[in-house]
Amino acid sequence: MLTTARMDNAYDVALENFDAAADALGLDNDTREMIKYPERVLTVTVPVRMDDGHIHRFEAYRVQHSSVRGPAKGGIRFHPQVTLDEVKALATWMTWKCAVVNIPFGGAKGGITCDPKHMSQGELERMTRRYTSAILPLIGPEQDIPAPDVYTNSQTMAWIMDTYSMTKGYPIPGVVTGKPISLGGSLGRNEATGRGVFYTIQCACEHLGMTLKGSTVVVQGFGNAGSIARSCSMKPAPKSLRSAIRPAAYTTPTA
Repeated sequence: MLTTARMDNAYDVALENFDAAADALGLDNDTREMIKYPERVLTVTVPVRMDDGHIHRFEAYRVQHSSVRGPAKGGIRFHPQVTLDEVKALATWMTWKCAVVNIPFGGAKGGITCDPKHMSQGELERMTRRYTSAILPLIGPEQDIPAPDVYTNSQTMAWIMDTYSMTKGYPIPGVVTGKPISLGGSLGRNEATGRGVFYTIQCACEHLGMTLKGSTVVVQGFGNAGSIARSCSMKPAPKSLRSAIRPAAYTTPTA
């Protein structure tokens, strides 16, 4: 149980998560020192020419927590509140998620501190391509494979794949996941996260002896994960569905 970590610092929480699990498993100190901290932490500056002609500098990160089990794997997020500690925490949790489900990947994460809601498509493309060039030494099908995350999508992955491939001289679709189907993406990838949320809710309801039918379901956010989770949640016929979207909330009766 978390007792000392500052709840506003995700990395403190991740480290205390690890300590609690390590204590429960009885891990020795040498093993803890080997697997607790990130292998690589990269901070880059991403200068971008904005549509009005001026240059704006963005702070960006890529963290590889572990490559012990295979190439590092983790998304890239665009958000004004992205920090290095948040990215380190998310990379750490990716390592544990991959290990728990026994897939041969380690954990990684990336992010750019920006506000994509106030950026044009052209500005987002230029920022993404410049960021890709900056983290190029770290990524690759056998090293580190980015994916979509908060405010990034298949188009973002297509820009990353294209920029990476241009440096190699031939297409390398394996450098990212979550890319468009036409570029070698996987069917169902777009819906996978939201479906996972829904299946988790179903399991939680079974554990608690509840049923979704006739219940009130509240989904925070209406992005990729939230909208798909909401759509899946309509099938068991809950009493109502509520979507919390800043700065308002919306309710959909389903009866």
